[in-house]
Amino acid sequence: MTQQPQIELVSVNKHYGGFHALKDISVTIAKGSFVALVGPSGCGKSTLLRSLAGLESITTGEIRITGETVNETPPRHRDVAMVFQSYALYPHMTVRENMSYSLRLKRVPKTKIDAAVAEAAKILGLEDYLDRKPNALSGGQRQRVAMGRAIIRNPKVFLFDEPLSNLDASLRVHMRKEIRALHERVGATSVYVTHDQIEAMTMADHVVVLKGGSVEQQGTPLSLYDMPATKFVAGFIGSPAMNFVSGEITGDGGSVLLDLPGRPILPLARQATPGRKVEAGLRPEHLSLAPPGVPAIETRASSVESTGSVTYLYCGGDPEIIVLSQEREPLSSGEPVRLTIAPENIHLFDPQTGLSIGQAAG
Repeated sequence: MTQQPQIELVSVNKHYGGFHALKDISVTIAKGSFVALVGPSGCGKSTLLRSLAGLESITTGEIRITGETVNETPPRHRDVAMVFQSYALYPHMTVRENMSYSLRLKRVPKTKIDAAVAEAAKILGLEDYLDRKPNALSGGQRQRVAMGRAIIRNPKVFLFDEPLSNLDASLRVHMRKEIRALHERVGATSVYVTHDQIEAMTMADHVVVLKGGSVEQQGTPLSLYDMPATKFVAGFIGSPAMNFVSGEITGDGGSVLLDLPGRPILPLARQATPGRKVEAGLRPEHLSLAPPGVPAIETRASSVESTGSVTYLYCGGDPEIIVLSQEREPLSSGEPVRLTIAPENIHLFDPQTGLSIGQAAG
């Protein structure tokens, strides 16, 4: 059974004078889902979130929440709660006062406010901090208070605007789990803006990749990883980023001739147009050291980095090819290296348009 749409963005455009910030964006967000808007700085993701919240007006198109068009509806009547990157807490108020502020404005009875604060504090592990002020809290605790202030309103939709970017790396990993667990517990629809594709991939059910104000591709995290529609998505999703090597399809259409020293030829898992110029995409984790007799890229290791659990091989120079190996490769800088990849893991892109040429099978 298809889930009921909670949010519908229909051909949304936003202009700032002559600047076209959002370009014909259409996205449907199912009730109860966790959707990430991801892309580089300036791609329009925060503008789209602020438009959804009502903090920005759109130029053309339609925004619907639970079937109702909200283009002209003020933010306070959209039944959404926003969690900001900066926390936006009142420094002179305690945690309890910050969390309960919206309910006090609505003159909700004190007994109901106290119950709502207690429940939100329990969910977020803030029971021992309710009488502290923000300057006595850590960054992670402040972000929990900001989330508590959103939870207490019991909104239809949570909007997160890069909420973890001010935290250190280890705390970001911890808070990713907390936000996802909160989403599962509360059951509301969540829309999460981030420039970090790892956050998007690990937290979201559905990822919308934005570039230059347009939707480049959207789908489940693994569908974007396995079947990127464009070279941009292929390079953005996955860490380390995908390697790209120029090349040409061979005369029989079943292999790709790469523009690398030695002109290596790698077999493909499908037929392509003979003689066609291509960009071959090779994920670092799909490359491995080739056994003798296997078609391979012959290069040299320029650098070898081991973290204990994985080894990063940096090979060649122009273009550099990165290999991510789960093995402790016994290699040193300057050593010759032969690299291979399964045919089904080779992605092909058009050099001019950046569009995928077919899809890798794996």
